[in-house]
Amino acid sequence: MIVLTQVMLPQDTNSAGNVHGGTIMKLADNAAFVVASRHCRTNVVTASVDRIDFLAPVYTGDLLILHARLNWTGHASMEIGIKIDSEDLFSGTVRHVATALLTFVSLDEKGRPIQVPPLILESDEDRMIFEEAAQRASIRQETREREI
Repeated sequence: MIVLTQVMLPQDTNSAGNVHGGTIMKLADNAAFVVASRHCRTNVVTASVDRIDFLAPVYTGDLLILHARLNWTGHASMEIGIKIDSEDLFSGTVRHVATALLTFVSLDEKGRPIQVPPLILESDEDRMIFEEAAQRASIRQETREREI
């Protein structure tokens, strides 16, 4: 797991003072990249964004806090889950503002997918999260096969 934090500045927001969803998505992709890279110690790339759910607005001056963890590993791919919170630095109020699921692929030096290390599951919660992610991976694979 990693925690990425960044203060949201005026260039991150629209004219109403709300942070652009694309800004949050880019930070989520960066956090997922770090998790995947640390796990594999190889080059990794974003394969898909399974979903991102925006639950509440983020405002100029808020501290965005992204908690990213590895949920699942397959042969060459990994699912990273991200919980995104926002903290008002004046009041200290923390709100859950978004969640995201991203899939990354590990690549060799020639840009070909390579085996990722298995995920070590240490708790019942880890095993539950892994199984749920494995089901999502299976659905993603079935969807890709139908689209071809």
